[in-house]
Amino acid sequence: MADMATHVITGAGSGIGAAVARRLHARGDELVLHARDAGRAKELAAQYPGASTLVGDLADPDKLSWAFSHQSLPGRVDTLLHIAGVVDLGPVGDLTPKTWRHQLNVNLIAPAELTRHFLPQLRVSGGHVLFVNSGAGLRASADWSAYAASKHGLKALADSLRHEEHDNGVRVTSVYPGRTASPMQAKVHQQEGKQYDPSQWIDPESVATTILMAIDLPADAEVNDLTVRPGPRR
Repeated sequence: MADMATHVITGAGSGIGAAVARRLHARGDELVLHARDAGRAKELAAQYPGASTLVGDLADPDKLSWAFSHQSLPGRVDTLLHIAGVVDLGPVGDLTPKTWRHQLNVNLIAPAELTRHFLPQLRVSGGHVLFVNSGAGLRASADWSAYAASKHGLKALADSLRHEEHDNGVRVTSVYPGRTASPMQAKVHQQEGKQYDPSQWIDPESVATTILMAIDLPADAEVNDLTVRPGPRR
Protein backbone atom coordinates (compact mmCIF):
# COMPACT_ATOMS: atom_id res chain seq x y z
CA MET A 1 0.00 0.00 0.00
CA ALA A 2 1.19 3.51 -0.81
CA ASP A 3 2.46 5.84 1.88
CA MET A 4 -0.15 8.14 3.42
CA ALA A 5 -3.03 5.89 2.53
CA THR A 6 -6.54 7.07 3.34
CA HIS A 7 -8.71 4.82 5.49
CA VAL A 8 -12.43 5.15 6.18
CA ILE A 9 -13.13 3.45 9.52
CA THR A 10 -16.34 2.67 11.37
CA GLY A 11 -16.23 1.72 15.04
CA ALA A 12 -13.09 3.72 15.81
CA GLY A 13 -14.38 4.76 19.23
CA SER A 14 -13.59 1.56 21.12
CA GLY A 15 -12.32 -2.01 20.98
CA ILE A 16 -10.86 -3.30 17.73
CA GLY A 17 -11.73 -0.14 15.81
CA ALA A 18 -9.90 2.07 18.27
CA ALA A 19 -6.83 -0.18 18.16
CA VAL A 20 -6.77 -0.05 14.35
CA ALA A 21 -7.28 3.73 14.28
CA ARG A 22 -4.47 4.29 16.78
CA ARG A 23 -2.03 2.20 14.76
CA LEU A 24 -2.87 3.82 11.43
CA HIS A 25 -2.82 7.32 12.94
CA ALA A 26 0.55 6.68 14.60
CA ARG A 27 2.14 5.75 11.29
CA GLY A 28 0.87 8.92 9.64
CA ASP A 29 -1.94 7.64 7.43
CA GLU A 30 -5.01 9.73 6.68
CA LEU A 31 -8.11 8.75 8.67
CA VAL A 32 -11.76 9.37 7.92
CA LEU A 33 -13.59 8.30 11.06
CA HIS A 34 -17.28 7.53 10.97
CA ALA A 35 -19.38 8.82 13.87
CA ARG A 36 -23.05 8.37 14.62
CA ASP A 37 -23.59 12.04 15.49
CA ALA A 38 -21.82 15.41 15.58
CA GLY A 39 -20.92 15.11 19.25
CA ARG A 40 -19.18 11.79 18.73
CA ALA A 41 -17.44 13.19 15.65
CA LYS A 42 -16.01 16.02 17.73
CA GLU A 43 -14.67 13.53 20.29
CA LEU A 44 -13.00 11.42 17.59
CA ALA A 45 -11.47 14.47 15.91
CA ALA A 46 -9.93 15.51 19.24
CA GLN A 47 -8.65 11.98 19.86
CA TYR A 48 -7.00 11.72 16.43
CA PRO A 49 -5.58 15.13 15.46
CA GLY A 50 -5.69 15.68 11.72
CA ALA A 51 -8.34 13.05 11.10
CA SER A 52 -11.53 13.83 9.20
CA THR A 53 -14.95 12.67 10.35
CA LEU A 54 -18.05 11.43 8.59
CA VAL A 55 -21.39 11.57 10.41
CA GLY A 56 -24.27 9.17 9.83
CA ASP A 57 -26.35 6.78 11.92
CA LEU A 58 -25.63 3.17 10.96
CA ALA A 59 -28.85 2.17 12.70
CA ASP A 60 -30.77 4.11 10.02
CA PRO A 61 -29.05 3.16 6.75
CA ASP A 62 -31.88 4.63 4.65
CA LYS A 63 -30.69 8.09 5.69
CA LEU A 64 -26.97 7.61 5.16
CA SER A 65 -27.10 8.80 1.56
CA TRP A 66 -28.86 12.00 2.62
CA ALA A 67 -26.40 12.55 5.48
CA PHE A 68 -23.38 12.09 3.23
CA SER A 69 -24.78 14.43 0.59
CA HIS A 70 -24.42 17.26 3.14
CA GLN A 71 -20.77 16.47 3.92
CA SER A 72 -17.47 16.40 2.06
CA LEU A 73 -16.50 12.85 1.20
CA PRO A 74 -12.82 11.99 0.74
CA GLY A 75 -11.60 12.19 -2.83
CA ARG A 76 -9.37 9.16 -2.33
CA VAL A 77 -10.09 6.01 -0.35
CA ASP A 78 -7.54 3.20 -0.06
CA THR A 79 -9.30 1.07 2.54
CA LEU A 80 -12.82 0.90 3.90
CA LEU A 81 -12.76 -0.78 7.31
CA HIS A 82 -16.13 -1.95 8.60
CA ILE A 83 -15.50 -2.49 12.32
CA ALA A 84 -18.61 -1.08 14.04
CA GLY A 85 -21.17 -3.58 15.30
CA VAL A 86 -23.94 -4.17 17.83
CA VAL A 87 -25.14 -7.28 19.63
CA ASP A 88 -28.32 -8.19 21.50
CA LEU A 89 -28.73 -11.76 22.65
CA GLY A 90 -31.96 -13.64 23.22
CA PRO A 91 -33.90 -16.71 22.12
CA VAL A 92 -35.86 -16.58 18.89
CA GLY A 93 -39.06 -16.86 20.91
CA ASP A 94 -38.33 -13.55 22.67
CA LEU A 95 -36.66 -11.39 20.01
CA THR A 96 -38.83 -8.61 18.57
CA PRO A 97 -38.67 -7.24 15.02
CA LYS A 98 -37.11 -4.07 16.46
CA THR A 99 -34.20 -6.09 17.89
CA TRP A 100 -33.75 -7.96 14.62
CA ARG A 101 -33.84 -4.80 12.53
CA HIS A 102 -31.35 -2.93 14.72
CA GLN A 103 -28.71 -5.63 14.39
CA LEU A 104 -29.34 -6.20 10.70
CA ASN A 105 -29.20 -2.46 10.00
CA VAL A 106 -25.94 -1.78 11.84
CA ASN A 107 -24.14 -5.05 11.12
CA LEU A 108 -25.20 -5.73 7.53
CA ILE A 109 -27.25 -3.13 5.66
CA ALA A 110 -25.18 -0.10 6.71
CA PRO A 111 -21.89 -1.76 5.65
CA ALA A 112 -23.47 -2.53 2.27
CA GLU A 113 -24.61 1.08 1.92
CA LEU A 114 -21.23 2.51 2.96
CA THR A 115 -19.51 0.20 0.49
CA ARG A 116 -21.83 1.37 -2.29
CA HIS A 117 -20.89 4.97 -1.58
CA PHE A 118 -17.14 4.41 -1.59
CA LEU A 119 -16.77 1.85 -4.39
CA PRO A 120 -16.00 4.50 -7.03
CA GLN A 121 -13.02 5.78 -5.01
CA LEU A 122 -11.91 2.23 -4.15
CA ARG A 123 -11.94 1.21 -7.80
CA VAL A 124 -9.75 4.16 -8.74
CA SER A 125 -7.22 3.47 -5.97
CA GLY A 126 -7.24 -0.31 -6.32
CA GLY A 127 -8.40 -0.31 -2.74
CA HIS A 128 -9.45 -2.74 -0.07
CA VAL A 129 -12.72 -3.40 1.77
CA LEU A 130 -12.30 -5.18 5.09
CA PHE A 131 -15.20 -6.47 7.15
CA VAL A 132 -14.69 -7.35 10.80
CA ASN A 133 -17.10 -10.23 11.10
CA SER A 134 -17.29 -12.66 14.05
CA GLY A 135 -17.06 -16.29 14.91
CA ALA A 136 -20.86 -15.99 14.92
CA GLY A 137 -20.63 -15.34 11.18
CA LEU A 138 -19.51 -18.94 10.73
CA ARG A 139 -21.74 -20.72 13.24
CA ALA A 140 -24.81 -19.88 15.31
CA SER A 141 -25.41 -20.82 18.93
CA ALA A 142 -28.48 -20.64 21.14
CA ASP A 143 -29.53 -17.04 21.90
CA TRP A 144 -27.33 -15.67 19.11
CA SER A 145 -29.76 -15.93 16.20
CA ALA A 146 -30.19 -12.25 15.26
CA TYR A 147 -26.53 -11.33 15.66
CA ALA A 148 -25.35 -14.49 13.90
CA ALA A 149 -27.82 -13.91 11.07
CA SER A 150 -26.46 -10.40 10.56
CA LYS A 151 -22.90 -11.72 10.52
CA HIS A 152 -23.71 -14.68 8.23
CA GLY A 153 -25.21 -12.06 5.93
CA LEU A 154 -22.04 -9.96 6.20
CA LYS A 155 -20.01 -12.97 5.03
CA ALA A 156 -22.29 -13.32 2.02
CA LEU A 157 -21.93 -9.61 1.28
CA ALA A 158 -18.14 -9.85 1.40
CA ASP A 159 -18.00 -12.99 -0.72
CA SER A 160 -20.26 -11.54 -3.41
CA LEU A 161 -18.40 -8.22 -3.40
CA ARG A 162 -15.08 -10.03 -3.80
CA HIS A 163 -16.29 -11.76 -6.98
CA GLU A 164 -17.88 -8.59 -8.34
CA GLU A 165 -14.91 -6.30 -7.79
CA HIS A 166 -11.96 -8.61 -8.47
CA ASP A 167 -11.54 -7.39 -12.04
CA ASN A 168 -11.80 -3.80 -10.80
CA GLY A 169 -8.74 -4.31 -8.61
CA VAL A 170 -10.58 -4.08 -5.29
CA ARG A 171 -9.59 -6.57 -2.60
CA VAL A 172 -12.09 -7.85 -0.03
CA THR A 173 -11.27 -9.45 3.32
CA SER A 174 -13.41 -10.86 6.12
CA VAL A 175 -11.87 -11.17 9.59
CA TYR A 176 -13.58 -13.49 12.09
CA PRO A 177 -12.33 -12.70 15.61
CA GLY A 178 -13.22 -14.88 18.53
CA ARG A 179 -14.19 -13.22 21.78
CA THR A 180 -12.20 -10.01 22.14
CA ALA A 181 -11.76 -7.86 25.23
CA SER A 182 -13.97 -4.86 24.44
CA PRO A 183 -17.06 -2.99 25.66
CA MET A 184 -19.14 -5.23 23.38
CA GLN A 185 -17.76 -8.33 25.09
CA ALA A 186 -18.55 -6.85 28.50
CA LYS A 187 -22.16 -6.38 27.33
CA VAL A 188 -22.31 -9.95 26.03
CA HIS A 189 -21.15 -11.30 29.38
CA GLN A 190 -23.74 -9.17 31.16
CA GLN A 191 -26.47 -10.55 28.91
CA GLU A 192 -25.19 -14.08 29.48
CA GLY A 193 -25.13 -13.51 33.25
CA LYS A 194 -21.42 -14.27 33.41
CA GLN A 195 -18.53 -12.48 35.09
CA TYR A 196 -16.34 -10.63 32.59
CA ASP A 197 -12.56 -11.05 32.78
CA PRO A 198 -10.90 -9.28 29.85
CA SER A 199 -7.63 -11.13 30.43
CA GLN A 200 -9.33 -14.32 29.21
CA TRP A 201 -10.01 -12.97 25.74
CA ILE A 202 -8.11 -11.63 22.74
CA ASP A 203 -6.53 -8.20 23.12
CA PRO A 204 -7.96 -5.81 20.48
CA GLU A 205 -4.37 -4.93 19.58
CA SER A 206 -3.83 -8.51 18.44
CA VAL A 207 -6.82 -8.35 16.11
CA ALA A 208 -5.57 -4.97 14.87
CA THR A 209 -2.26 -6.62 13.99
CA THR A 210 -4.03 -9.16 11.78
CA ILE A 211 -6.09 -6.42 10.11
CA LEU A 212 -3.01 -4.35 9.30
CA MET A 213 -1.30 -7.44 7.92
CA ALA A 214 -4.21 -7.99 5.53
CA ILE A 215 -4.42 -4.43 4.25
CA ASP A 216 -0.64 -4.00 4.01
CA LEU A 217 -0.10 -7.01 1.75
CA PRO A 218 1.28 -6.17 -1.69
CA ALA A 219 -1.34 -5.92 -4.43
CA ASP A 220 -0.46 -9.35 -5.82
CA ALA A 221 -2.02 -11.08 -2.81
CA GLU A 222 -5.39 -10.99 -1.06
CA VAL A 223 -6.49 -12.44 2.26
CA ASN A 224 -10.05 -13.62 1.74
CA ASP A 225 -10.94 -14.98 5.18
CA LEU A 226 -8.97 -14.68 8.39
CA THR A 227 -10.05 -16.44 11.59
CA VAL A 228 -8.58 -15.23 14.89
CA ARG A 229 -9.16 -17.20 18.09
CA PRO A 230 -8.05 -16.76 21.72
CA GLY A 231 -4.59 -18.28 22.15
CA PRO A 232 -3.59 -20.84 24.78
CA ARG A 233 -3.17 -19.49 28.29
CA ARG A 234 -0.02 -20.14 30.29
